[in-house]
Amino acid sequence: QLQLVESGGGLVQPGGSLRLSCAASGFILDYYGIGWFRQAPGKEREWISCISSRGDLTNYPDSVKGRFTISRDNAMHTVYLEMNSLKPEATAVYYCARRRIGWSPCATRENEYDTWGQGTQVTVSS
Repeated sequence: QLQLVESGGGLVQPGGSLRLSCAASGFILDYYGIGWFRQAPGKEREWISCISSRGDLTNYPDSVKGRFTISRDNAMHTVYLEMNSLKPEATAVYYCARRRIGWSPCATRENEYDTWGQGTQVTVSS
């Protein structure tokens, strides 16, 4: 079964940290770049990070740069997103996705991904 499963979401106070995990199964993770997206209530889905198949290339939008870190452990079939200094506006459902093979090493558009997890809720509130 080809599957991505997010975990690690929850309730955190402003300024706090969370570490999200994306567990992959049913395919060879080494061949694929992975992206993270989030969608807040009433908002469009927003790209927040990407990592190449080898982990040598990463990218972030200015909104999270310096506070979020994406990493991967191919041997464990898992991609991580460490989120620090969280703000209330970070409240959203967070998704990981598999990049289409042969496409950009670190893609930023939704149509460059072909498989999505079901998401994990992150709530930043005091």
